[in-house]
Amino acid sequence: MHIAQTSSSSGVSAKGAGTARVVDDASAAINGSASSSARPEAPAPAARSSTASLKRGLSNWDHQLQGEISNAQQTLDYLARSSSQLQALKSELAAKLVARQGREGQVEARVRQFSNTWRQRASASGGTLDAQLSYTSPQPAQQNFSIRGLTMASLQEGPQEVLAFSVGGANQALRSVNIEPGLSGEQIIARFDQALMPSGIRVKQGENGELVFSTPEAAWANVRDSLSVRGSGIRYPTGQMSRVRTDAEPAAIAPEEWNTGDVEALRATLQQVVQALAHLQQARSSVSLALAQATGRVARAQPAQVSVSMDTLAENFTEKASKPGYESLLAISSALVGISRERVVALLGLG
Repeated sequence: MHIAQTSSSSGVSAKGAGTARVVDDASAAINGSASSSARPEAPAPAARSSTASLKRGLSNWDHQLQGEISNAQQTLDYLARSSSQLQALKSELAAKLVARQGREGQVEARVRQFSNTWRQRASASGGTLDAQLSYTSPQPAQQNFSIRGLTMASLQEGPQEVLAFSVGGANQALRSVNIEPGLSGEQIIARFDQALMPSGIRVKQGENGELVFSTPEAAWANVRDSLSVRGSGIRYPTGQMSRVRTDAEPAAIAPEEWNTGDVEALRATLQQVVQALAHLQQARSSVSLALAQATGRVARAQPAQVSVSMDTLAENFTEKASKPGYESLLAISSALVGISRERVVALLGLG
């Protein structure tokens, strides 16, 4: 499924200058601008500033929205392709279990096909679909992880200690967290989050009160391989930095664990495939909602069309014609262009 991108324009087109000045005035009233050659009066500074700000705002707004729409479309395409492959694998597994038949090696080939597709998740979704199938656009997908030995209980027990963290090697700036007795879980989370934020790591509290660290997926390998800590000899040793051991949050789908060696393995794999299809369907619903919201914002960002009544046009003409000088002559002569004696006589005859 592919939804065409919705584009919008922040520019407002100006009508070309014609022989009739009143036409230029109508165009200016309707479109909010007029060509400089057809209108001697310069717009008010406030109006020029407002129009320029609107154009810049719409341009930036359009760029961001188009990016979100593109990400959503790309992710939906990937999810649809993944679901199609899993449906085919599900059918092959069911046929082999029920009738003990099926083409030799077909199930294994389907598993390998989806495994390759799953490994392409980050690139195929534009980096907006994480391993838990959470859609994060316009923010990049995140990798959640924990640090072994760093628990809420261990942080709330014991004396004061300053923990210094480093990401990326010894030459990187240290980020220090001061742990004191009596701190609540929320206070500890806030101190870790504030200290590690400059290093691209965020910290939140998990469902069971544990510390959950996260970093963009693109930075995960660097964080995993270089995150180090130094303590005061209480929770972590003093002196040199010590590499910490991290555990990544398991992915929602793990095709590398699917086995097809025997009947029991086939049944277990079929159950995991059904669960994976449910995860994909939930993700598709979430991304579809995000796409609908983005396209809705595009529609609301469109500049409103200004309607001009004939009364307004008549008032503009009257104002121009009542002023002595060239402006009055131009307005009247322009209005009379194309009016002949025969047309006047014909109009009077209608009365």
